[in-house]
Amino acid sequence: MDGIFAIIDAQFRALSPAEVIAVIAALAYLLLAIRQNILCWFFALVSTAIYIALFIGANLYMESLLNGFYFAMALYGWYFWRTGGERSSSVPVTRWRLPVHTAAIIAITALSLLCGALLDNYSDAAYPYVDSLTTFSAIWATFLVARKVLENWWYWLVIDAASIFLYWARDLQLTSLLFVAYVALIPFGLLSWTRAYHEQRTASA
Repeated sequence: MDGIFAIIDAQFRALSPAEVIAVIAALAYLLLAIRQNILCWFFALVSTAIYIALFIGANLYMESLLNGFYFAMALYGWYFWRTGGERSSSVPVTRWRLPVHTAAIIAITALSLLCGALLDNYSDAAYPYVDSLTTFSAIWATFLVARKVLENWWYWLVIDAASIFLYWARDLQLTSLLFVAYVALIPFGLLSWTRAYHEQRTASA
């Protein structure tokens, strides 16, 4: 355990100010999203903009492109929540039917297998199938957050749990710990949005 904490301490000391801001903004995004506060999208914009630059500097171009998508979805999420009313909470939490999620999971799996195979055969990518699965799943889950679909939390639970392993295996211990925090916070988001969903249904009955 002492060795693990020594590695984490060394990585913490090596963090750039930009990365510290990105991590803090990412945590702020999740905490505000749990509360359905529209400001979550502002912090998402800050975090993803920084990560785009950081990943380009680290030659992680696919991760940079993914954060470019996150940036665009943050703009969409802000717009969608804003146009629902004066307060973000006026945009109702919704649930999508099982066939929609089934079709999405099939599509994500197919794309992940295809992309994973290409990366496995034509690149030196680490864990190409897991990386592809978390990437395509995150794209879908981010869209669900923007549309305030309750089931997004179940997707993030799986994505973030897999990401803990993925980043730890790549010797990115601090980033892995960030996703541990995400996993710990997800049940609060699920409970909060579920409560809001049932309150809306009761109010409209």
